[in-house]
Amino acid sequence: MHLSTPTDAAAGSASRLPASEHGPDLTTEPLRHVVVALRPLGSPTSLGLFGLAAATFTLAGLQLGWVPPAEGKPVALVLIGFAAPAQLLASVLAFGARDGVVGTAMGVLSLTWLSTGLVLLTSAPGARSGALGLVLVVSAVAVGLSGVTGTASKLATAAVLITASLRIALTAVFELFGQEAWKTAAGVVGVLLTLLAVGVAWASEMEEAGGPLRVPLGRRGKGADAVTAPLAEQAGDVATEPGVRTLL
Repeated sequence: MHLSTPTDAAAGSASRLPASEHGPDLTTEPLRHVVVALRPLGSPTSLGLFGLAAATFTLAGLQLGWVPPAEGKPVALVLIGFAAPAQLLASVLAFGARDGVVGTAMGVLSLTWLSTGLVLLTSAPGARSGALGLVLVVSAVAVGLSGVTGTASKLATAAVLITASLRIALTAVFELFGQEAWKTAAGVVGVLLTLLAVGVAWASEMEEAGGPLRVPLGRRGKGADAVTAPLAEQAGDVATEPGVRTLL
């Protein structure tokens, strides 16, 4: 989103010239000279969800024993090199597209995988970390709250985020207390999350591609308006959006 207004110097010059010589008086009619430009963006949701799927499936392989503990460092590199950048980019683009829920959730998930990867990379194979467990508790709460908020507009995306919150919470419990059952449960939920994330990511791509095959994403409220309401109606409250209004 881009906001352009006359410069202070131009406004000052205008105030010293007769209105007939310099057009309308900018000091008395400022709103007539404010332009808000909306830049079209491709939806970043699919990228973020595919990144989530890669992270949770790879980590689930480690937790379920499909990957031996000695492979912890390669798993860490996948989290750092694939999942974290993909979700960070999705977060930045989502904020630019005025979707604060997806932007926040993807940003938190990106940093979650980055933190997890760094801990795995610097720890002995199979070691637990209480510090990581505490960070994961906060991450689970943040992602879960984003998911609950998202139920007001996009049910499918909200379901992914709530499942991701549960998956992170189970991993946090294992990191803090160490029972193997918690690690197994986290891995199983991680596999289910992979399937859900891939499905919703693909559905989001199909929706944007506009093909004949559509998979319902559970849009409602503003989520439904985003793809059905006229542009004038959708942009009606743009003046109160962050980046346009005076303060965030």
